[in-house]
Amino acid sequence: MYDNLWLIPFFPLLGFLINGLLGRKIKNEKVIGTIGTLAIFASFIVSCVYFWRLLGDEVKSHETIVASWMTMGPMNIDWGFLLDPLSALMILNVTGLSTLIHLYSIGYMHGEDGYARFFAYLNLFTFAMLMLVLGNNALVMFVGWEGVGLCSYLLIGYYYEKKSASDAGKKAFVVNRVGDFGFLIGLFTLFWALGQNGVWTINFTEIAANTGSLENGGIIVTIITLCFFLGATGKSAQIPLYTWLPDAMEGPTPVSALIHAATMVTAGVYMIGRMNGLFAMAPDTMMTIAIVGAATAIFAATIGFAQNDIKRVLAYSTVSQLGYMFLAMGVGAFTAGIFHLLTHAFFKACLFLGAGSVIHGLHHAYHHAHLHDDAQDMRNMGGIRKKMPITFVTFFLSTLAICGLPFFSAFFSKDEILWWSFASPRGHWILWLVGATAAGMTAFYMFRLVFMTFFGKQKTDARAKDHIPESPLVMTLPLIIPPT
Repeated sequence: MYDNLWLIPFFPLLGFLINGLLGRKIKNEKVIGTIGTLAIFASFIVSCVYFWRLLGDEVKSHETIVASWMTMGPMNIDWGFLLDPLSALMILNVTGLSTLIHLYSIGYMHGEDGYARFFAYLNLFTFAMLMLVLGNNALVMFVGWEGVGLCSYLLIGYYYEKKSASDAGKKAFVVNRVGDFGFLIGLFTLFWALGQNGVWTINFTEIAANTGSLENGGIIVTIITLCFFLGATGKSAQIPLYTWLPDAMEGPTPVSALIHAATMVTAGVYMIGRMNGLFAMAPDTMMTIAIVGAATAIFAATIGFAQNDIKRVLAYSTVSQLGYMFLAMGVGAFTAGIFHLLTHAFFKACLFLGAGSVIHGLHHAYHHAHLHDDAQDMRNMGGIRKKMPITFVTFFLSTLAICGLPFFSAFFSKDEILWWSFASPRGHWILWLVGATAAGMTAFYMFRLVFMTFFGKQKTDARAKDHIPESPLVMTLPLIIPPT
């Protein structure tokens, strides 16, 4: 019934191989973009089938073994996949949003050198994230974990001839290696600790069943979870390993949307959610996670106040929202943290794609007027809502969502996190106050972005302001779907 789970990561891998190996021979942009997009869409359809199948199944956790991987003493490690409510939600998130981002990229990347290379990397990125969320053991997860790290390096540094882009790619790669070191130390220590009780395993189901053999609140479980948290800190851009994420804006805008919404930066939150039983046994680690998350949420928001690059405002916004998710995890609100991960994925994808639509329109106008102004600087914008009505409406709705206005998605997820921060046995009123303050700051810098970009007097050079077009349907359709 669940034997064909391997099809979910297979289709993105197939798209990567076709465009990666044959892209230069195909040459036609529409064919290349269609192959890349259909590969992810096929994965999304399969994910939907298994999601609905799981909903109607009394047993909510299923493992399927693809192949035997390696044997280490008393332990046999299989290459397998685990489908349960958590991974089912994540595969829908990853494949659904990635499909929209691939479709958007067909229009956004038109005329770029290395068009096939770009779609091959996007497909590989999605494949790696699917391996991460579907893996039935920590080693398969780590393969996906390293895969998204590699793809971030390739995509952030896509414009490798530009020094700032290549430096940003290297920075992301190196900073993430620091976190990955923590992940590996935590994995090795967990394997050893469970083995002392005769359970040699890194399988998630077996880890959950045997965490009781570890001392609750003991030094070993604290070390293990702190090491895993270090890994999550690097991947999900928390203090002090957040610095790579704003620089990642050097990559094409669809890459920013993919990294911030559907892949990579949510991996750390997912990993803690996957091993929540282990983390719940380490109160000192949980408090550390909550404090780091709250500090990151408010610190990144303060930086967002002063940014004039439209993409960097959204980048610091992501760092802040990830802090919210870690705050939730730290106070034991694992469900609320995953809930905010999912709501954030949709409105942040729409915000980044909307920013890309604005940048695309300004680039067109500047090219027409033979100008070289910065198309990402909000000080060159203003009044664009009249030129780009679809982009404006979808961006504005997503802004209302991220600000947590009532009846919008983040209102429910943020409200749940704030409640747990205040009322949970692991919470504290100071954590609640920091979280509530960060929410208010989010509204301030996001509406600052909206007013500087879409309202007021148009500050674009007079020679270009009459030539700003609305983006084509292939770009506006992915903007319309998330708010809908």
